[in-house]
Amino acid sequence: MKWTVRILQGLLSLAYFIFSFMKLSGNEMQVQSFTETYGYSVGFMYVIGVIELLAAIGLLIGFKKPRIAFYSAGVIVITMAGAVFTHLRVGQGMGMATVPLILLILALIVFLGRRLK
Repeated sequence: MKWTVRILQGLLSLAYFIFSFMKLSGNEMQVQSFTETYGYSVGFMYVIGVIELLAAIGLLIGFKKPRIAFYSAGVIVITMAGAVFTHLRVGQGMGMATVPLILLILALIVFLGRRLK
C-alpha cells in the first residue's frame, strides 16, 4: 500500500502541475469553460489554478514530509468535489464529471494513505 500511495501521489502531482499551468496561462479553452459554461469569473479560474499549483507542490514536498501530502491531498479532494458538483450543476452529467470524480478518489486514497497518526 505504501508504494501505491507514493505512485498515486507522484501522478497526481504531475497532473495538477499540468492542470494549474493550463489555468494560470489563461488557456482559451479554460477561460471559455469557466466563464461561459460554468458561469464563473476568470479570477476564480486563476484562484483554482493557484490552489492546484500549491497542491501539486505540496504533494512533491510530501515525499519527505507526509503531513504536507496529507493536507495537499485533502485540498484536491475538496477541489474535485467542487468540480464534480459544477459539472452536474450545469447539466453536463456524469460523463463530464467522471474525470474529476476519479481524481477525487485517487486523492482520497493518498489522503487516507498519508493520514496523520
